[in-house]
Amino acid sequence: MTAVRAATPAAADGPEHVETPVAYDAILLASFGGPEGQDDVIPFLRNVTRGRGIPEERLEEVAHHYRAFGGVSPINDQNRELKAALEAELAARDIDLPVLWGNRNWDPYLSDALREANERGYTKLLAIGTSAYSSYSSCRQYREDYAMALAETGLEGVIEIDKVRQFFDHPGFVQPFIDGVNAGLAEVAEASKVHVLFATHSVPTDDAVRSGPRDRDFGEGGAYSAQHLAVAEVIMSDHPGIGWDLVYQSRSGPPTQPWLEPDINDRIEELAAEGVTGLVIVPLGFISDHMEVKWDLDTEALETAQENGMLAVRVPTPGVHAAFVSGLVDLVLERRDGVPTAERPALTPLGPWFDVCRPGCCENIRLGFKPAVAGLAP
Repeated sequence: MTAVRAATPAAADGPEHVETPVAYDAILLASFGGPEGQDDVIPFLRNVTRGRGIPEERLEEVAHHYRAFGGVSPINDQNRELKAALEAELAARDIDLPVLWGNRNWDPYLSDALREANERGYTKLLAIGTSAYSSYSSCRQYREDYAMALAETGLEGVIEIDKVRQFFDHPGFVQPFIDGVNAGLAEVAEASKVHVLFATHSVPTDDAVRSGPRDRDFGEGGAYSAQHLAVAEVIMSDHPGIGWDLVYQSRSGPPTQPWLEPDINDRIEELAAEGVTGLVIVPLGFISDHMEVKWDLDTEALETAQENGMLAVRVPTPGVHAAFVSGLVDLVLERRDGVPTAERPALTPLGPWFDVCRPGCCENIRLGFKPAVAGLAP
């Protein structure tokens, strides 16, 4: 019996880094999903919040964000673009690996992608989750959904799924932000006092402190915060005279539940009181311009900055930046070719991160441990 559920033989015993080549059949691009019309919005939000007892009136409040954009989240089109870009990069390198795409919360679902894999005779899949960091919602929940999709489709024991490592400090992910910050600082150079805010999705504090492996102390905020801070330090290393902070956005829990802070809008108001007149907002926690970027940053945060008399810009997410797409293919080749750990690029002392998640990684204290692939139990 293998130690890692649904893993290829190279990963089945749970090494931190897999240095054995694996002949994968296809890449599984896994994302969050989003509505593509007004009629999709509430059903989509019900999918996202299933089992959490969120009242309909709260869903309607969140639905307002999507309805402001015609009920269409940009995330699905962005995944289509990323899939096409990956396919083009693979073809340019003469790598014969098809890309399948499945979502956790909307069509096409992960179960659809697995059925397609089965129909095409693919049995060894390498998953790329569209989130770079370690936490329950950005890593473990994806791994649980892979396991759930295998169970739903009856393909347990037929299809094996590994995943690439969390890529928060891979050069391909970081370089687009370096480029963006350089350009953003040039745009606000006329301001008398400039500050950079690195923004990411807030998560419950209980989940944050449990992010990452249990045998390492990452300090307050767990691996999730530590990874963001480490990447921000790399990006700002060429700008020693510029102040910066890590801030959070998009919290959705009840007021009684602690979530990571400070909120980006609160921090903008504090910075205004401190005399900051130029602001560069960096969506460090996101790979593409989906709804949390378009609403929480481009609408709310930029409005807060404007109301406080600041010259503010929001830099791009990696999207289909050439370095990012190339970096994702490099991550695939790490696993396909069993690249030695010492030869894997990582821009912070925290990396290169694990190929096979460690026992107890990224626990959700409210839901407990559910079956998950690509990691050691629980």
